[in-house]
Amino acid sequence: MIRDFEDIVSWQKAQDLTFEVYTLFKDIRDYSFRDQIQRAWISISNNIAEGFERRTNKEFRYFLYVAKWSCWEFRSMLLFAKRIWYIQGEEFKRMYTTSIDISKLVFGLIKKLRD
Repeated sequence: MIRDFEDIVSWQKAQDLTFEVYTLFKDIRDYSFRDQIQRAWISISNNIAEGFERRTNKEFRYFLYVAKWSCWEFRSMLLFAKRIWYIQGEEFKRMYTTSIDISKLVFGLIKKLRD
């Protein structure tokens, strides 16, 4: 049973990856890139939390869509980071796969709220 936004699995997974994103990109001197990719990722868990606290399914769904859109933005930024060698190999694969998994979890919650 979900009593608080902290109980939502997609929020938990997004929080876990947030630490990794901040750690991985903290020394990037391209400040606009670093800030954008960090903001895109933290936006996922923040929107899940904010939507949950709105207490209506319609508003919650809207914020879940925003969280899903942030996953897309993050993946786009991550692909660019790979292209310019800010991230490679297993780190890239893990973050990319995790972002897809979280996006699917968020969409599953959206579908559940529609029913």
